[in-house]
Amino acid sequence: MRFGSGAAILAVLLLFGAGAKPEDRPSGQVFERISPADAGWSEDGLAAAQDWSRRIHSTAVLVIQHDRLVAEWGDTVKRTELASVRKSFLSALVGIAVAEHKIALDSTLAQLGIDDNPPPLTDAEKQATVRMLLEARSGVYHAALYETPRMAALRPGRGSHPPGSFWYYNNWDFNALGTIYEQATGTGIYTALDQMIAKPIGMQDYRPEDGRYFDGEASIHRAYPIRMSARDLARFALLYLHHGAWNGRQIVPADWVEESTRAHSTTSPSAPGYGMLWWTAAERGVLPKGSYFAWGSGGQFAFVVPTYDLVVVSRVDRDQHLPAPRLRDVLELLRLIFKAGGLAA
Repeated sequence: MRFGSGAAILAVLLLFGAGAKPEDRPSGQVFERISPADAGWSEDGLAAAQDWSRRIHSTAVLVIQHDRLVAEWGDTVKRTELASVRKSFLSALVGIAVAEHKIALDSTLAQLGIDDNPPPLTDAEKQATVRMLLEARSGVYHAALYETPRMAALRPGRGSHPPGSFWYYNNWDFNALGTIYEQATGTGIYTALDQMIAKPIGMQDYRPEDGRYFDGEASIHRAYPIRMSARDLARFALLYLHHGAWNGRQIVPADWVEESTRAHSTTSPSAPGYGMLWWTAAERGVLPKGSYFAWGSGGQFAFVVPTYDLVVVSRVDRDQHLPAPRLRDVLELLRLIFKAGGLAA
């Protein structure tokens, strides 16, 4: 396809060792901590990674392997802006709604009654499906809310690509998905996130009021910014590492986790792919095959690395107006973390 632009703890460790599959190990309400040395990690290597993270303005980092918190630095408790990481949370909510038969992936915008401010959607644009919106392949290039100037500048012309034929990272798709989700379920995104994900997996900081809709004149489809702590984001990433299961309960359908985190759009071997509101590992690079990540503007990252049974979160507090790290700089942070853990990269 084409791209457009972790006497009881010891028992648990004995029963659920590092060799156990993630879905076979319990996840407690608070991360189990382990010293890097006891986990087989290099403290000097982690110090090098921490030094690099400071250079790229990361303000919170967590490293979790085999359900144990190996390293943590910065302010991992403060709720800060997730930016586009919000989209991976919506993907999870949509997956739950699909399993509950509240949303059908092949429903078209026409069938769902989705339109927008003038100039309204054309009949051709209304043939885009929920699946296409999830994949950022709708072909709808109407003005959107909460997009960066660069996203707006790169937006193709209306009608330039038929639905499903072209990938463009499109906030219209993502915002319209929020409208579709709320209409289909009768529940607001922030309440749904609290009830269906945050509480079941024991998030420590998230509250529904940490989200506030973004309205504007450009579109009727609101954006849904969310503030969240780094440790709560890490818990969400760990949920996905567990194939959507938590303490024996399936929160997000396992098949949805698999489907939404594989590449539906690919580009050159050195660039990431795109699944369903998740980014996927490049064909060649630091991340091993099968890895995927949530990525938001300003330096918001949550990496899921099944090959290493690992989650890494790196955040930049946007309230501080710090320079955003480039993807390649965050991947260098990952390379240093992998090196500290004795992991091939």
